[in-house]
Amino acid sequence: MDFSPLWISCKIAFSATLITFVLGILCAWGVGTTRRARPFLDALLSLPLVLPPTVVGFFLLLLFSKNGGVGNFLFKFGINPLFTWGGGVFAATVVSFPVMYRTARGAFGQIDPSIIAAARTLGLGEFWIFTRIMIPVSLPGIAAAVVLSFARALGEFGATIMVAGNLPGKTQTMAVAVYTAMQGGNKALALKWVLIIFALSAATLLLMNLATERAAGRGGAR
Repeated sequence: MDFSPLWISCKIAFSATLITFVLGILCAWGVGTTRRARPFLDALLSLPLVLPPTVVGFFLLLLFSKNGGVGNFLFKFGINPLFTWGGGVFAATVVSFPVMYRTARGAFGQIDPSIIAAARTLGLGEFWIFTRIMIPVSLPGIAAAVVLSFARALGEFGATIMVAGNLPGKTQTMAVAVYTAMQGGNKALALKWVLIIFALSAATLLLMNLATERAAGRGGAR
């Protein structure tokens, strides 16, 4: 049994989670500080969460093709993001980003406004309020967002197969391997990958629950 889809899936998921961790938190903070544009920005950044993954993959395919704006620019430098490992990372990032963003927004929204108001009264700037108050207070929610984003990126199929393709040993993830095995009539192999994905997803969610309960227990002890 070739385990390359497992390593490819983990690499793509870890890379996508790292990107969404940074972008998701920054966007959640930035949108939270806006007023008039907040509904529009919130809907725009959350859009990949409600769109079918194949639709997201279609738009990314158009965007990064030679005729697309971004793709045409990258091709001038000899960079082809389509049907590559990097393309899989980008597709997984776009699909998992709303999970990180929405969860972080919810965690920031639960902070007592009086704490932030008191920090401003003491002369703390917005950046220091964000890094020294908002993130530490919202840490359990942010941890849950990271785990959920990783799980979402790990199981991504639709956008990944359209942008990264199905190249064995290069871009074939576990979800794509299940599809390929079923297409080839190899149900036994498909079942093996399904069980592996199930085990990893269950372990990821269990880790999130344990981390959340541990953080809640520390908060209650205080």
